[in-house]
Amino acid sequence: MSNELIIVLGLLVTAIVMFAINKPRMDAVALIMLVALPFTGAVSMGEALQGFSDPNIVLIAALFVIGDGLVRTGVARKLGDWLTARAGNSETKLMVLLMIVVCGLGSTMSSTAVTAIFIPVILRISSVTGTAASKLMMPLSMAALISGMMTLVATAPNLVVNSELIRQGKEGFQFFSFTPFGLPILILAIVYMLIARRWLPDAKKDSNAVTSGRPSLADWVKQYSLAGREHQYRIGQGSTLNGKTVEEIALSNTFQASLISIQRDGRLIQPTRTTELLTGDVLLLDSPVPTEDVSQVTKEYTLESMPLSGAYFSDRTQEIGMSEVILPADSEFIGQTVVGARFRESTGLTVIGLRRGRVAHESNLQEEKLKIGDTLLLIGPWKSIQNLQKGNKGVVALSLPVEFDEVLPVAGKVLQAVFCLFLVVGLMVSGLVPNVQAALLGCLLMGLLGCVTLESSYRSIDWKTIVLIVGMLPFSTALQRTGGVDLAAEGLMYATSELGTHGVLATLFIITAMLGMFISNTATAVLMAPVAIAMSEDLGASAAPFAMIVALAASTAFMTPVSSPVNTLVVTPGNYSFGDFVKIGVPFSIVVMIVSVIMVPLLLPLYTTVLP
Repeated sequence: MSNELIIVLGLLVTAIVMFAINKPRMDAVALIMLVALPFTGAVSMGEALQGFSDPNIVLIAALFVIGDGLVRTGVARKLGDWLTARAGNSETKLMVLLMIVVCGLGSTMSSTAVTAIFIPVILRISSVTGTAASKLMMPLSMAALISGMMTLVATAPNLVVNSELIRQGKEGFQFFSFTPFGLPILILAIVYMLIARRWLPDAKKDSNAVTSGRPSLADWVKQYSLAGREHQYRIGQGSTLNGKTVEEIALSNTFQASLISIQRDGRLIQPTRTTELLTGDVLLLDSPVPTEDVSQVTKEYTLESMPLSGAYFSDRTQEIGMSEVILPADSEFIGQTVVGARFRESTGLTVIGLRRGRVAHESNLQEEKLKIGDTLLLIGPWKSIQNLQKGNKGVVALSLPVEFDEVLPVAGKVLQAVFCLFLVVGLMVSGLVPNVQAALLGCLLMGLLGCVTLESSYRSIDWKTIVLIVGMLPFSTALQRTGGVDLAAEGLMYATSELGTHGVLATLFIITAMLGMFISNTATAVLMAPVAIAMSEDLGASAAPFAMIVALAASTAFMTPVSSPVNTLVVTPGNYSFGDFVKIGVPFSIVVMIVSVIMVPLLLPLYTTVLP
């Protein structure tokens, strides 16, 4: 054992210890290793930095952008809503459906891609159902890894092992050769996670802590007594309002109503003084006047009452929002009445509530004179609310509701986003272009179709994950150059020389899985496939079972957050520590090993001829 190898192994052990105690954070540990490894002489600084140009790293970054496009357009929300609707209130059904869907998709495309796409879906489900994201992120990563055991093209190690078989003149695997092993392992994984989920951290408390200081729209509806003040009317044929402007009809004088928005041809438009009303327009109104008094006015103007599907327009939170503001001492609105201040002209928003101290005014709001320190509740399009946060409009914004986080930046582009996703998946499955090129093409197309912007794309990339993966990649090269991998392979041949075939397969599985904890599973497959085939020849056995064991073990990367990019992706959103992966992943890895060692010789005979 050379001095270089001793130093490299020392750094590897140090990194594992720091990962285990979670100090410092994992991306910082990766940076430390990235800087330290070149001092060993095993790799140069240039080689240590090559990870930033690695196609897989670029692929991961591109998939973050594609996943963000699915979130911004509402695809992730619709998929999450579908899973939630199917599962109902059952967390068990939700987990089962999630793992089946993820594994199915991952069998024909990159498991890393599937994970990146489903992370925002799970976050959406968590916010809607209250289920802790930490209870679903680990099942997500496990199902994504198992998807690599489903088909030949599901993961790179499968292709590496198959290529080595063909290179040595052996018969390669078929597309579905892996499926008989992957399906029972998926079933066992679902059963296992239903039991093991109790050991996962409950991140709901942390999540609630972040948002506990922010009100919801429902809180404001109750605080300002808005319930029952919402009205929705369609301008009927022959209405005297047809052709008149908003200023001409003077709703505030007619029945103390505020026009919040107008629905025309299926979309909401924000009214101004000069907006002309048309037959068929649906008026969204706020009025404290009793319903029977409003009915008299609607008859006079030939307005048709429209049903409401949510408390105070809660069914329109994608288009309409609220914000609390306070009037500073130098506000131009001081001394003016609410109606006289003409808030819509300067802010694009409508005043629907006023509070002085803890007291909310419930009547004659329009004629109330504004004073220093008054708190106003404004309603209108989210874009106007965002603009209010940026500039001085005579008010100081106090808070945004939690529903603001649920607003889709580019609602209405679901079909465009789905088209981009299907194009990327199709290119990956067909192999017409490299996966990274397919993903980058998808990113560019999403930008062209307006699903993402450059700013949102940069924000969507989890740079902590990127740095963590890049920082650990040089270990693979360092261990190979210093003889660490060869030493392990030679030891394996010696240790299994007198074991039975099942013992050899189990040992081969263990070594492959252990190597995959520290170097990429693709690199592990490259190193272990030739060893496995050589061992089969020494035993006079068929090469297929040994090669299959290596491929399955390479996908058994459940044990640490750095075993696979799939695991690394879920660390932050799942709020996991290094120990969480160890206590969940190690027992199931043993289960997978037992199943593999039993099933592989049954389905892929060790000996192709009958011995005399």
